[in-house]
Amino acid sequence: MDPRVVKLAKVLLHYSLRLKKGQILRIRGEVVALPLIKAAFAEAVKTGAHPTAQFIIPDNEEVFFKHASDDQLKFISPIARAEVNKTDAFLHIWGSENTRYLSNVDSVRQSRFYRYQSPLKRRFFQRAAKKELRWVGTQFPTLADAQDADMSLSSYEDFVYRAGHIHTADPIKHWKKVFKEQQRLVKILNRVNRLHIQAPDTDLKLRVKGRKWVNCAGTENFPDGEIFTSPIEDSAEGVIRYTYPAVYAGREVHDVRLEFKKGKVVSETAAKNQRYLTDMLNMDKGSRYLGEVAIGTNYEIKRFSRNTLFDEKIGGTCHLAVGEGFSESGGRNRSGLHWDMVCDLVKDSEIRADGKVIYRNGRFKI
Repeated sequence: MDPRVVKLAKVLLHYSLRLKKGQILRIRGEVVALPLIKAAFAEAVKTGAHPTAQFIIPDNEEVFFKHASDDQLKFISPIARAEVNKTDAFLHIWGSENTRYLSNVDSVRQSRFYRYQSPLKRRFFQRAAKKELRWVGTQFPTLADAQDADMSLSSYEDFVYRAGHIHTADPIKHWKKVFKEQQRLVKILNRVNRLHIQAPDTDLKLRVKGRKWVNCAGTENFPDGEIFTSPIEDSAEGVIRYTYPAVYAGREVHDVRLEFKKGKVVSETAAKNQRYLTDMLNMDKGSRYLGEVAIGTNYEIKRFSRNTLFDEKIGGTCHLAVGEGFSESGGRNRSGLHWDMVCDLVKDSEIRADGKVIYRNGRFKI
């Protein structure tokens, strides 16, 4: 086994999840991610925790979305409810044999399912906000994900592990340093009322007064590197054109442009898969409002990979997500959708806070 896999498992369990003896851990991922699943399971047993492994079967998900009745789409499994309510720690491992396995399912049915399941998702994040449950999502490098990123498998493995600083002697020391640096920015941004984001084809204003900025340094996403908050729900005014393709549930939408009035998306365009974009934005009452505004700070990630886990963290970018807001930051928008879309701010771009430039061409100026 690649020693980096074992090292990653230890960082995830002891730093991200802070797993303790006697806690219930659920590990979830596809069979292709088996090396990391096994490494995490073994480390959890050594810790004295109670791990279980659940495998995602993509063919089953495709069959479900294509053939399930509306009653089946609405159904929330009591087993799933029990897992959300009883689990102490949750490790989700991304990595697929086929990243496009849901490309041919009906996007309206897919949207409906996510809307019906939103109470379960909300309960999950309520417990997380109360520190009753810890969770982290990470990437296991697979051939399909490497192909999406236009890399060889070995190059993609290096990309994944370097982004998390697994290649260094002490990754945890690195992430503690990131937390300290970002905490300084968070303290400044917590005093801000108005943000104004300007970039090529982007001119967007929004308010964040009273909302809490959150410091992300490897405890819920790994790798990490961002600071975020949930904007005032009716405050977004203007337009944003996302630089990179927006990826959600295995679908890719190109050249997304959103226009906001009184916080709501009133017009959306895309060069590819616009129908899917519109179907997702029509998911429910909250899906056309912003749930997140964030700034990526991981300068070890230097390229777009078609994987939101990495792309939203790229140093020199911002991402604004439509849909569900974060209770931990004071967000009140509720939706079955949370779709992160990334905008490059490296060139001819700036962010003003209450009229003062705090960020220009990919770097903070505070």
